[in-house]
Amino acid sequence: MTQLRQRMIEDLRIRNYSPSTIKSYIRQVAQFAAYFGKSPDVLEPPHIRQYQVHLVVDEKVCWAKFNQTVCALRFLYQKTLGKDWAVDHIPFPKGEKRLPVVLSVEEVGKLLGAVENLKHRTAIETLYGAGLRVSEAVHLKIPDIDSSRMVLRVEQGKGRKDRYVSLAPTLLAKLREYWKVYRPGYFLFPGKPPDHPISRKIIQCAVARAAKAVGIRKRVKAHTLRHCFATHLLEAGVDLRTIQIFLGHRSLSTTAIYLHVANKTLQSAVESNDLLKAAGAHAG
Repeated sequence: MTQLRQRMIEDLRIRNYSPSTIKSYIRQVAQFAAYFGKSPDVLEPPHIRQYQVHLVVDEKVCWAKFNQTVCALRFLYQKTLGKDWAVDHIPFPKGEKRLPVVLSVEEVGKLLGAVENLKHRTAIETLYGAGLRVSEAVHLKIPDIDSSRMVLRVEQGKGRKDRYVSLAPTLLAKLREYWKVYRPGYFLFPGKPPDHPISRKIIQCAVARAAKAVGIRKRVKAHTLRHCFATHLLEAGVDLRTIQIFLGHRSLSTTAIYLHVANKTLQSAVESNDLLKAAGAHAG
């Protein structure tokens, strides 16, 4: 490990960045350095611009990847190397605004029914039943299930924040059925070795296989179940503020995106905004 990499890792740890963010930032900086075959501390703004053009034009990376690279380079040059030009010369891209893919309740039921492995199915049911991120679900521990208060404790979720989410009776029953079979020790969904959580990739692959098996043509990922949780709660009449708390969103505007995909909202808009019908009533 180079001295510069070690310094950046230490700077990230001092600021309490999550292990996954540290790993990602270091990877992005390493790829940047490898592109030029030089250490980042001898590269300057023109090199950064050239690399950004390469990512957009040649690699055609997604916005998330590009944004992650910008964040990593800004941290390196501004915090670790102390360059006063870091922020001005490493611009952020204009963010994409895309609506999440959402399945109907019936489609979710079919998907869950196609997962044969009990551990995988229960983990996926937890994603949907509690609106968790995949990383949050796989890191659940036995003490995180509080059946007396009917809540799940999510420890150190995104943004290094703890939160509680409601534990529905049906999900609790499924978790108990699962526990009777597997008898997990520390992690609710242990992997190999059992003192580690199950891999996120295993859950993601299980969701993809199940969606394909039941003929769902939408682009379904494990995170889609979290979108379904929020949308279906909204359609059931749960207020947006409560959903925001369950999801752990910092801003209500982030949660408000589900207003654009909730069927109840769309149907209401159709009924109240049928302009052709109103115009037809006055047609000669």
